[in-house]
Amino acid sequence: MARTAAKGTAAASKRRRQGGRYTPPTPRQVRVSPKWLAPLIGLILLIGVSMIILNYFDVLPASPTNWYLLGGIVIFAGGFGLATQWH
Repeated sequence: MARTAAKGTAAASKRRRQGGRYTPPTPRQVRVSPKWLAPLIGLILLIGVSMIILNYFDVLPASPTNWYLLGGIVIFAGGFGLATQWH
């Protein structure tokens, strides 16, 4: 059987204020990403995709070539890898 605090005690009023739910304590070290990281991720992903698309539309010099395709994939993968570090 669980012990309950008597009506009108400090422990009972504290329990009512909390709403009966457990709230975990905030961690001492909260990791927050810098504000410039999200736009950088978007820019890198956009550059990679546009390099692939421009290669297929024959807009880049000496395109279409597999090197532009590979470069676009590597840039896109780098943006995806950077996105995994965002908090």
